[in-house]
Amino acid sequence: MGVGEDFKFFCDSIRIGSEERTTISDRCGRITRRLNLDFRSAVSDTANSLYVGSYGRGTAISGLSDVDLLYELPNAVYHQYDKYQGNGQSALLQAVRNSILNTYANTSVGGDGQVVVVSFSDGMKVEVVPAFLNQDGTSFTYPDSNNGGSWKVTNPRAEIQAISDRDKSCNWNLRELCHMARSWRDYCSVPLSGLLIDTLAYQFIGSWEYRDKSYLYYDWMSRDFFAYLMSLNGEQLYWRAPGSNQYVWSRGNFTHKAKTAYNKSLEAIKAASDNYIWTARTRWREIYGTSYPTP
Repeated sequence: MGVGEDFKFFCDSIRIGSEERTTISDRCGRITRRLNLDFRSAVSDTANSLYVGSYGRGTAISGLSDVDLLYELPNAVYHQYDKYQGNGQSALLQAVRNSILNTYANTSVGGDGQVVVVSFSDGMKVEVVPAFLNQDGTSFTYPDSNNGGSWKVTNPRAEIQAISDRDKSCNWNLRELCHMARSWRDYCSVPLSGLLIDTLAYQFIGSWEYRDKSYLYYDWMSRDFFAYLMSLNGEQLYWRAPGSNQYVWSRGNFTHKAKTAYNKSLEAIKAASDNYIWTARTRWREIYGTSYPTP
């Protein structure tokens, strides 16, 4: 296989498969059905819920441990818990937790400040964000039980749309870059959150010269993305997410590992041009892990 075929094989191998998607759909469907029954007296596995986070943006990869599910509650519930004298946000999260326990009684269900976490025996977690649709028809208000309780605003639909629009304008290369960057992060223990990966990939590819090309250019895309990352200020505290403009906080300095990956990508590209395929694939596997084709 050539470089293009190698990168296509790699991207296909880390993409979430149908079996994993079915598992996610089944679990989130049961959660949604329970919440609809308890908070809306309605029967539906899909109504009023929205995949958010990496899975919702289409940038997660196979083996993902966390699935983020936003559930839209009736506005009357907001007024009910907003009237609490002390930390109505915590009480709301507890009510949502108790509802989910009616379906998943034998599964670990706990709160985590802003979400209700449903943990499964295979390591997957569904993090449920109870939220209320705001008057703009796009953003949501959600509870934060930390520090006595408060309400926060999020706009995941704007992030999903921004990623989708740029992916389409870049010949569907943005999401593939986000997938590859996650594989690098996981294999090389890079301190990057999923949203920060998506934010930086979004910024990079918007002006990348070959953004409309195919898998044949993915070696250059890797090289240039790592060069972009190593050029950033490693001490910067936050960036702004595409679409929502929300704060995306740094988890640490990632520029050193980006430089290491950049240098290895140079070696891989040079080896491939010299027809040293074993060396080229070995270098890419040192960056992206064992899902990349074997030498």
